[in-house]
Amino acid sequence: MKKILISFTFLIITASINAQNIFGKWHSTNENTGEVDSVIEVYKKDGKAFAKVVDIKDAARKDAVCEKCEDENKNRPILGLNILTGLEKDGEEWSGGNILDPRNGKIYKCYIKLIKPNKLKLRGYIGLALFGKTAYWERAE
Repeated sequence: MKKILISFTFLIITASINAQNIFGKWHSTNENTGEVDSVIEVYKKDGKAFAKVVDIKDAARKDAVCEKCEDENKNRPILGLNILTGLEKDGEEWSGGNILDPRNGKIYKCYIKLIKPNKLKLRGYIGLALFGKTAYWERAE
């Protein structure tokens, strides 16, 4: 019985720790429809946070490319595209990087912060964080 209790406690602690970070898969919601339109995977590389599009929900858009991008991402497939680059941990948030909006091709400075175990706040902005837009992603199962 003692082994079962210890194993169960370890499992709960492990699950709790894993749910307390920004890494993993997240649902991105279309701001106009309120529906999930893609799944984004946030991952860690060389101590920094990055994210890429790993699923597009609309079958007609699975082969879409970033037509409006003006950099090396121009005409690249959105599926697999890195949209979040180079964020570094700063206290409870990750900042100092950029986010690409494939819908308009624009790149914004950004920061992200886990506000609940399954809810991520993203703030994209130009210049000061005061002048920007906030989005929330829900953790994908």
